[in-house]
Amino acid sequence: MSNLTSFEDEEQEGYIKIDRYNEKQVKDIAAHYPAILESLGENPAREGLVKTPERVAKALQFLTHGYDIDAAKVLRSAMFEEDYSQMVVVKDIEVYSMCEHHMLPFFGKAHIAYIPNGHIVGLSKIPRVVDAFARRLQVQERLTNEIRDCIQETLKPAGVAVVMECKHMCMAMRGVQKQNSVTTTSAFTGAFQNDVTRSEFLRLITASLD
Repeated sequence: MSNLTSFEDEEQEGYIKIDRYNEKQVKDIAAHYPAILESLGENPAREGLVKTPERVAKALQFLTHGYDIDAAKVLRSAMFEEDYSQMVVVKDIEVYSMCEHHMLPFFGKAHIAYIPNGHIVGLSKIPRVVDAFARRLQVQERLTNEIRDCIQETLKPAGVAVVMECKHMCMAMRGVQKQNSVTTTSAFTGAFQNDVTRSEFLRLITASLD
């Protein structure tokens, strides 16, 4: 997507909050939906459906606004030199994305860690990186790798770990219809390829603060 209206201060941080829409894109997407509704056996002129094409177009634009976010720029906006070389873990990051195969949601949590190598990053930027890649048409496997690679290539830490646990509506609502199944993916670089370091990370993300 291009030409999205954004706020200047948010652009400077490399993050765009979407609460305005590309009107041309809304019209282009919405124009297809009356025919889709008719194909489903519905009446697009019915009161409850009159504005549905526009609503769907705006929803899709929001749900895929990650294409317009430079995730590396998000990280670079809050990188700081710091003499800290222990594990930094941000866990239970909410994830909402869209399966590219059926355009149905998948959602869950991401657990991310990195070991600084001269630089740390503002903690809020890690969830924003997750959103930047999640708000696209995705598969969970690629999403996991893209988050890992962005953090590794931008911060250049001693290692990155990403574990993602998601439920997929394409499995719960259709197909095998298994509502309680959870898909887990993981990706590691550097020090996290060591069994001891990886085990410490896995212990931390499953530990309770209670």
